Amino acid sequence: MVTLYEDVGGTGGLRRLSSAFYQRVLADQMLASVFANFTPAHVEHVAIWLAEVFGGPEEYTARLGGHHALLTSHLGLAIREEHRQRWLELMAETIDETLPGHPELRATLMAYFDWGTAIARDVSQSPVGTDLGKPGPTPRWGNDGLIS
Repeated sequence: MVTLYEDVGGTGGLRRLSSAFYQRVLADQMLASVFANFTPAHVEHVAIWLAEVFGGPEEYTARLGGHHALLTSHLGLAIREEHRQRWLELMAETIDETLPGHPELRATLMAYFDWGTAIARDVSQSPVGTDLGKPGPTPRWGNDGLIS
């Protein structure tokens, strides 16, 4: 069975997606302020996070602290629903550009991003330093949605 990771072209495909997406985000009037502390390393971090979630190498957990670290990075950002919706619009455009002609793959990816951005929005309402407890391992997403 082919993993979602393989369907998107592995880490290389996710780097292309992440790079093209954040070019849009940083040029977007609504989202640029949310990403005020953006660094070029963010593109790579997102790519390796997605690789792990989609069934690839567990590099994000090994190098960057896994699910807990990802959630912690969103604390205090105060992401509003309109930010989330705009993020999703830009991601849909980016998927259409970087992975054209794959409507089922697009739907699967957008389902993940809808799920994940809702969590990021909710976590972002808590101040920096909030104890998140133990959020568990990095979630896994496949062609049929959340695996674990």
